[in-house]
Amino acid sequence: MAHSTVLHELVSRYEALRTATEGSPATAELKRRLEDAAYTLCVITGTRHPDQALAVARARLAVTDD
Repeated sequence: MAHSTVLHELVSRYEALRTATEGSPATAELKRRLEDAAYTLCVITGTRHPDQALAVARARLAVTDD
């Protein structure tokens, strides 16, 4: 598992990109960046789905932030 600082940055990036792609049509570049962030989040957390990876990352950050 990545250091909590790296994990926090990755979660923030993924959430920002996901929000940016929700409201209006996203550019190919924006979609690629979101896919890259989702893939990296999955690899770091040892999961296969972005929602699952996000849950694992948040749980890990909750433990390290206490």
